Amino acid sequence: MINGIKGVRMRKAVAVAVTSGAMLATGALTAAPAQAVTAPSIVAKGGYIMDNANGKTLLSKTADTRRSTGSTTKIMTAKVVLAQSNLNLDAKVTIQKAYSDYIVSKNASSAHLIVGDKVTVRQLLYGLMLPSGCDAAYALADKFGSGTTRAARVKSFIGKMNSSAKSLGLTNTHFDSFDGIGSGANYSTPRDLTKLASSALKNSMFRTVVKTKKYTAKTVTKTGGTRTMGAWTNTNTLLNSYSGTIGVKTGSGPEAKYCLVFAATRNGKTVIGTVLASSSATQRSTDATKLLNYGFARLG
Repeated sequence: MINGIKGVRMRKAVAVAVTSGAMLATGALTAAPAQAVTAPSIVAKGGYIMDNANGKTLLSKTADTRRSTGSTTKIMTAKVVLAQSNLNLDAKVTIQKAYSDYIVSKNASSAHLIVGDKVTVRQLLYGLMLPSGCDAAYALADKFGSGTTRAARVKSFIGKMNSSAKSLGLTNTHFDSFDGIGSGANYSTPRDLTKLASSALKNSMFRTVVKTKKYTAKTVTKTGGTRTMGAWTNTNTLLNSYSGTIGVKTGSGPEAKYCLVFAATRNGKTVIGTVLASSSATQRSTDATKLLNYGFARLG
């Protein structure tokens, strides 16, 4: 009887050992990556990338630390404009002297819009996102804000930007300007900006604009003639250097340093991300390239 019990116990032990061994072997096979992927080192103080299909984080570096965003702010400017009900992209906006005065006073990036010209909303979006025109940003805020004065309309538009951020759950984001040149209360994080860009890219017009390398605008002058604006070149150099790039927006400034929100699609997979406070325009692109390469390697 005792020997019988021992025999049962031994058979059970052998069965457990065999089963465990099989499980370990199976686990080892499923857990082992096809190849080791080493996380890159980037110069930017903040960085983040995610799989755009499901929002899964692929790499993070101080991704929730609030920082100045520079002209990456204009992603939200464009998103608010494109979210307007019954939007007419061919509606004309007359360029005001206030817009050019603003550019001069702030020493800001410009689309070189001419006072008195009638420019379409569509053209202003290209002027906003390619050469990063703060004059185009001002014109759009003035056009799509509510109020009887320009100041009131601009304030209203910035309010819409913050409402949109809140609706997207961007808890570490706040805007105090339409272009990133604020008074110290314009900030976001790599994670929040990546989520913002992912949302903005759902709009077909936004996608079309941010992947455009160059754009020429034909505007109507105040005398009724036609003017051909010089070709606007996209400041996002990844469009020329990284295969599959589909956007999104550069940014820079004394506090922001050099920023880039970027996205690329390869083999049907899209990696989207952000670097904030890199050391130069060249370095932000290098940082973004490293992150994209890592992201696609992770996704296989």
